[in-house]
Amino acid sequence: MQDQSKYPLSLEMLRTANKNVKRSPLKIIHTPMLNVEQTTITLGASCNLLLKLENMQTTGSFKIRGIANQFANKEGEGHFITMSAGNYGKSFAHASKHYGFKGKVLMPETAPSSRSSIITSYGVEVEWMPSIFLKPAIDKYVKEQNDLVPIFSFHTVILAGRSNLGFEILEDIPNPDVVVLCYGGGGLLAGVAATIRLSNGSGTRVYRVEPGGACTMYKSFAEGKPISMDTKSIAAGLAPPFAGSNTFEICKEYVEDIVLVSEEEIKVAVTVLYRAGLVVEPSGTAAFAAIVGNKIPNLEGKNVVTILSGGNITPEELCS
Repeated sequence: MQDQSKYPLSLEMLRTANKNVKRSPLKIIHTPMLNVEQTTITLGASCNLLLKLENMQTTGSFKIRGIANQFANKEGEGHFITMSAGNYGKSFAHASKHYGFKGKVLMPETAPSSRSSIITSYGVEVEWMPSIFLKPAIDKYVKEQNDLVPIFSFHTVILAGRSNLGFEILEDIPNPDVVVLCYGGGGLLAGVAATIRLSNGSGTRVYRVEPGGACTMYKSFAEGKPISMDTKSIAAGLAPPFAGSNTFEICKEYVEDIVLVSEEEIKVAVTVLYRAGLVVEPSGTAAFAAIVGNKIPNLEGKNVVTILSGGNITPEELCS
């Protein structure tokens, strides 16, 4: 048994969060697990590939799971600020409206404009700026407004909430050989990887996939510490300007390796899935792109799970 005390997440914390998410009034869905053999998709690798369809989740992505745990014990009035390229902001806005909280989302200029209109439709304010200024701007707002509470998608309470997805995977396939996840801020990967390793031992290999133009964790590992960088990718949800310290430590402990995919490989993955009847945004396809591109080693005959993490894409974005 590992000494969990030195890591940001413990199995007890994950189990508590799992219960919070399951009983949340935000109506989190136990999303389907689809075997790729049930689709028209042809793989180069001969493995049993299972697609976890988080593109069918409430608000269209996995982000709502972390929000459900974050807001589980909040009552009365609240005034919150966060940053998001879209999906986290949408889940944050959905929950804010449900609980009657005030909210503001700072968005990078590279994010699709369609995400902003969805967030504001929930009554939450949006402000645009270059990605490198997001965190300093939040710090400035909090300093100027005493009642404003900053929340980030890499906080441990949100990471723990996303572990609910890891528990679902283990319910559906108790002993996966390989799990492949996309990496943006690292909240999904950290929560799921910690759940699988702490619940299921070290038998499962977990891989993280980043866009080549937004590889904050890849570069962080190269330098041995969380770093910031100017990021740009068609997968806007995978392009935060810095790596979180919590996710850095968790990934360092529980993840097998980092794989990079190109913009073209992400576009191909979106197209392949769309032709199979699955509408998935670029950020949600990176892990699948790595599998299709044969970038994950030793998959032959293995039970492999990958998460299609979001489906928030407009017809115009699909066409372009």
